[in-house]
Amino acid sequence: MSRLALILLLLLGLALPVQAQRLISSLSNDSVQITSSFDGERLTFFGTIAPAAGAEQRFVEGPFQVVVVVLGPAQDRVARRKTNNFGIWLNTEQVAFRRFPSYFHVLSSRRLLEIADINLLNQNFILPEAYAMAPNPAGFMRTLTFGRELIRIMSEEGLFGVQENGVQFLSDTFYSAQLTLPSSAPPGPYIAQTYVFKDGQIIARKSEGFSVRKIGFERFLAQSAAQSPLLYGLACVVLALVTGWLGGVIFRR
Repeated sequence: MSRLALILLLLLGLALPVQAQRLISSLSNDSVQITSSFDGERLTFFGTIAPAAGAEQRFVEGPFQVVVVVLGPAQDRVARRKTNNFGIWLNTEQVAFRRFPSYFHVLSSRRLLEIADINLLNQNFILPEAYAMAPNPAGFMRTLTFGRELIRIMSEEGLFGVQENGVQFLSDTFYSAQLTLPSSAPPGPYIAQTYVFKDGQIIARKSEGFSVRKIGFERFLAQSAAQSPLLYGLACVVLALVTGWLGGVIFRR
């Protein structure tokens, strides 16, 4: 019995990981406020890789790689294709995407394809193209084609991006990364997902949230447009009429 127990203990020891790691991370600001003078906000992500709680080892051994994925509020988007029909450009095809990120940015400590296999990156939606390959009633190829074009357009608007080497290690286990949120960033809840890789595998991860919200008069306008669209529209028409009349009076003088 003692010999059998020894064999079982040896097998159990082989099955357990040699080291267990945990990620201790934070960000510089949990709320970004949009005002009339808002021109962007710089956020700093930082953290350290430590032994798991209750682990016997006092330090962890790398090398480690870190990837930070920042996601904005999900929205329903439609990508359309225009074709020339007898000299007139018309929308002839379209693909709808449900719960598509309104903002997506990746920061990594080195090139993503050097950190892990492309399949693992896509499975965890770390690559932008992963959202173009999500299941869709339009079919895989049409979804991929239209999804890539949607990502390209949003990248040109500064809403999608990949910044390889955007994460810097200040020691073997302590990292820091900075991201400038553009002025076009949509308001709503954001999530920063941090992944720690070792030997091409994810060994730790953590999610942290922050919000982007409008304050002051901008918040009042946004709420009025969403909650009372009819009154908001009438007010805009009245304001335009008054402005036009006032301009005519001034220029006649």
